[in-house]
Amino acid sequence: MNKSMTQQYYKEINRLKKERNAIILAHYYQRPEVQDIADYVGDSFGLAQKAAESDADVIVFCGVHFMAESAAILAPSKKVLLPEEGAGCPMADMADAEDLVKLKKRNPDAVVVSYVNTTAAVKAESDYCCTSSNAVKIFNMIEVDKDIIFVPDKNLGDYAAKQANREVILWPGYCNTHDAVLAEDIIEIKNKYPDAKVVAHPECRPEVLEISDYVGSTAKMIRFISETDYKQYIVVTEMGLLHPLRKDNPEKELILASKKLVCPNMKLTTLSKLVKSLEDLTPVIKVDEETAKKARVALERMLKVI
Repeated sequence: MNKSMTQQYYKEINRLKKERNAIILAHYYQRPEVQDIADYVGDSFGLAQKAAESDADVIVFCGVHFMAESAAILAPSKKVLLPEEGAGCPMADMADAEDLVKLKKRNPDAVVVSYVNTTAAVKAESDYCCTSSNAVKIFNMIEVDKDIIFVPDKNLGDYAAKQANREVILWPGYCNTHDAVLAEDIIEIKNKYPDAKVVAHPECRPEVLEISDYVGSTAKMIRFISETDYKQYIVVTEMGLLHPLRKDNPEKELILASKKLVCPNMKLTTLSKLVKSLEDLTPVIKVDEETAKKARVALERMLKVI
């Protein structure tokens, strides 16, 4: 999209945003032009916080479906829009609430921690939600004599379990984008950039994390790169994170670890869809009251653990 067209969209979005008393929230994995028009860009934890705190009448969520659901649960009096209703999350789809109920029955004393990348129905069956930024802290909060069920990301669950020194029952789910990166991919690019520091998201495979120099959520990756003085960084997460990283660190060389690191669902939101969503105030994301009430408990517990 050319600069003139982008500016036209921005002008229209800002006009509609003012008319609707709307706030635009965008995930770091969104297209650069979508990030640039957002009122707030962040990771899942930060976005959930902003949704819960917002005094806007309308929350426009540039992300994927589970994120908009979480916003609807945390801000029940607001109208929550998802400009691209088809923007789902394959990992969230790997966890089914009925199957989780069966697993809970087989482990009646276990504490269920669900990653925020889950449906509202799964959150409703959980004791805690977490993000990649606070999963270890939440594991550490749970009594040592309690078993933990972690849903759905086996890679994040394995990483957090090791960091917290806990035994965890792992759901066999994963992020298609992060899990596609192999240790040999990292070794290959590290050979090209031997002085670069490898910075990886905990949704990556354990063997990738083992050879990384730093592991953290997207927000923590940004902080690490901004606060350290290395010249080169190999970034092992969805390519959208390179946009804020390059804006904040123009003097540093930031290298995407693999061409596989693209989430097609995160790229579905466009400026034209954002305009249409604000014009029509659709698609609206709603969660039924009973499910929302149960899920809100787990989400609010997550927000207290910073």
